[in-house]
Amino acid sequence: MKILIIGSGGREYALGWKLALSEKPTKLYFAPGNGGTPYFGENVPIKANEIKALARFAEEKKIDLTIVGPEEPLVLGIVDTFKKRNLAIFGPDRFCATLEGSKIFAKTFMDRHHIPTAAHWIFEDSEKEKLISFLKNSSFPIVLKADGLAAGKGVIIPQNLDEALDAVKLYFDKKSFGTAGDKIVVEEFMEGEEATVFVLTDGIQYRVFPVAQDHKRIGDGDTGKNTGGMGAYAPAPVCTPEIMKIVDETIIKPTLTGLRGENHPYTGILYIGLMITASGPKVVEYNVRFGDPECQVEMMLLESDLLAAIEEVVSGKLVSDLKFRAGFASVVVAAANGYPDQFEKGKEITFGSKDNPDKRIFHAGTKLAGGKVISDGGRVLGSVGFGETLEKSLERAYQHIKTVSFDGMVYRKDIGKKGIEALERITK
Repeated sequence: MKILIIGSGGREYALGWKLALSEKPTKLYFAPGNGGTPYFGENVPIKANEIKALARFAEEKKIDLTIVGPEEPLVLGIVDTFKKRNLAIFGPDRFCATLEGSKIFAKTFMDRHHIPTAAHWIFEDSEKEKLISFLKNSSFPIVLKADGLAAGKGVIIPQNLDEALDAVKLYFDKKSFGTAGDKIVVEEFMEGEEATVFVLTDGIQYRVFPVAQDHKRIGDGDTGKNTGGMGAYAPAPVCTPEIMKIVDETIIKPTLTGLRGENHPYTGILYIGLMITASGPKVVEYNVRFGDPECQVEMMLLESDLLAAIEEVVSGKLVSDLKFRAGFASVVVAAANGYPDQFEKGKEITFGSKDNPDKRIFHAGTKLAGGKVISDGGRVLGSVGFGETLEKSLERAYQHIKTVSFDGMVYRKDIGKKGIEALERITK
């Protein structure tokens, strides 16, 4: 079976690794892939946003199934394009993908379907003075979000008015986020703990992965700038079975029912970013694909055949349950010096001990050059550990990351700390 995986990060490497373990014989292609994906298949020099070129490749190679990793091609409508050409593809259509492509679209959708989220207000760049006046009468902290795609970096949380006014300049004057920041959403700051729910769905039936918790800030103790994610673990104890019942009834079901009612049933993976507040779980954001690095821990936990599950979704008949390893998985991300701002590339990476079923290195921002693996992105590698306890999974992830090195490598030392503290509270 010929499968095309679109993307080049740790998520795509993790999907390729899991698909290569399928019971069904597969030939994997990655467009464009990274320095590790050739272990499982063939890299193709087509960018993830080159929709027409990807469709031509799928037709020429007689690809049986395309799996979309990142958000940009989904927001650009790759699923609609492929389906018009009768090409099987895993992911939501362009309408549904706008849940991630536009924060304003997502907020108005949640308003229509009474899905709990933060109070919010919308401003365009032509309303700069109105926004400044609003901020002068606001309490802090407050949350500002670019409406469009900004590679996970379009969110600013000012702690006071001066920081808020500086943020307005970044969005509207300096255009730091390009056209993605021409409109912004201002939200109340929600107190609580974040968690991520991944829903696999054919539009009607759905299955839920173990709840994950990401670490967005670059520095220990959740300090410094937002990144695409410096580490994650699952299952996250912050989402108890009681909370998940509420999430199911007030968020997952209304979201899927709402999209079906608007004649766009959601197929693929739906990412629901949650804030567990004192008044219950609320939606922080939707993504329309697996998160990265969370996908890496989810694939480490998944026992079911990923390909079989995806095929059921694509056929519109999700009937099988998903099975997961009993225990925890954690990932620690090794980033390049300077990330998430201007970062260094081209550093040779050396690898020490070999992978095993309980600890693996997942490639992300890497490429092959002259027979060597070198750094080629901000988030370079993920070290994933599995264990019967969260502490054991973290111990293995940290042990394994110390066997890898490249010049300027940085990583957080406190991944999973909140989870360990939560488990300690639960057991007291």
